[in-house]
Amino acid sequence: MPRIIGIDIPDKKRLIISLTYIYGLGPVKAAEVIEKLGLDPNIRASNLTEDQIAQINSLLQTQYVVEGDLRREVQGNIKRLISIQAYRGIRHRSGLPVRGQRTSTNARTRKGKKRTIAGKKKPA
Repeated sequence: MPRIIGIDIPDKKRLIISLTYIYGLGPVKAAEVIEKLGLDPNIRASNLTEDQIAQINSLLQTQYVVEGDLRREVQGNIKRLISIQAYRGIRHRSGLPVRGQRTSTNARTRKGKKRTIAGKKKPA
C-alpha cells in the first residue's frame, strides 16, 4: 500500500479513486493533482514508483490543505462559531442539525433515541 502524507491509500484501485481516500481530496481535486503531475489516472496505485509518490506528497503539502491541517481548520471554525454564540454554533453544541434540516422527524442519528419531553401532556 502506498503511503501518501501519512495515509495508506488502497493499491488495487485506480489512482484517481485511491487519492480520494485522503481527507480533503475529492474526485475533482484528485484529477487536478494527477493532471498537474502528468500521471495516468488509470494506473493502479500499487504501480506508482517511489519518485511519483514523493511528487504527489510534495504537491499536496505545498499547494493543498488536506488531512490534519484541514481537520484542524474545520474544528477551529466550529469552535469559533460556538464561542461567538452564533446560531450555527449553538446547533453544533446541542448536537442538532446545523443546516436547516427538519428535526420533528429524521435527524435521529445526531439527536439520539427519541425521549419524551417533560411537561408535555397528551391530549385526553
